Amino acid sequence: MVISQSPFSAHEVLRLAEVAALLYDGLLPSEALREAGVPPHSFRRLCLEGVLHCIRHGVYVTGERWRAAGASERYRLLVRATALAANRQPVLSHHSAAVLHGLPIIGGWPATVHTVTPGASGGSRNRSTTGHRGPAPELVETIDGCRVTSLARTLVDVAASSSLLVGVTMLDHALRVGGDPVLTKDALYQELALVNPRTGRRQAEQAIAFANPLSANPGETLSRVRIFQLGFEVPELQVCFPGILGGNAYVDFWWRQVRKIGEFDGFLKYGMGPVLGDRDPGSVVWQEKQREDALRARVNSFDRWGWDLALTPERFSAFLTERGVPRA
Repeated sequence: MVISQSPFSAHEVLRLAEVAALLYDGLLPSEALREAGVPPHSFRRLCLEGVLHCIRHGVYVTGERWRAAGASERYRLLVRATALAANRQPVLSHHSAAVLHGLPIIGGWPATVHTVTPGASGGSRNRSTTGHRGPAPELVETIDGCRVTSLARTLVDVAASSSLLVGVTMLDHALRVGGDPVLTKDALYQELALVNPRTGRRQAEQAIAFANPLSANPGETLSRVRIFQLGFEVPELQVCFPGILGGNAYVDFWWRQVRKIGEFDGFLKYGMGPVLGDRDPGSVVWQEKQREDALRARVNSFDRWGWDLALTPERFSAFLTERGVPRA
């Protein structure tokens, strides 16, 4: 199919792009656009008009998809586009493998795509990619057409090269969700011994030791890491209180010594979405209030906090001190 070289409507471009994108799961290599009939000289104009978005040289996506994508999906698209454009398919590693494995992050994704370069004398970096020296991965998986390090290797690489918060957030999620085979701390320690990173081994060991599958979401992981870093006693997780409203109630954090409950409130359960489902928000808020009142009658104190507080160490430290959380 060939169309006129003169300007054409966004509708026509999107119709052609949809056909091309089927072959690349949403990505639009320039070659596929040309074959679909979009003239190369119009690419720049279409990007300026917001019809297309250039992810990296030679690879596009529809502007509508890019605008609707969150930070994780945008980085995932960048990773996939970089692998698609490479002359030799790389083995993606670190954060780039993590985003394809579906691991969460607190903070921003990197600006470059990370790869492992076995046998290299040292790491490398350019404007679009960061190469890491290291042993060849024993297991390479394929996700969305990309070659990536295994989940265990990815977690070890991230933990050894990132902050405790980033490493533990991904580890908590992976240990909680499981997989096939089920991921264990023993497997992570074995992978760490195989990788034997030149730097970051101790911080990877700390992250693995601190990780806990009972952290139900990244907000709880953030809270737990901050509590530890600020020098407070790390609480027990998901402790059961039986006989609450005719059933069992599990609390996020429990300081047994001072009989104190703490809960991270991400507000997701009060708004429309996958957590709430088709339940009425007012009913959910009322049920949560009844649950909290019943728990308060069993303990000495009960406190909640959210993202803004946990992300600000100084404020969170003052909050925990004022609420009587014991020091480690």
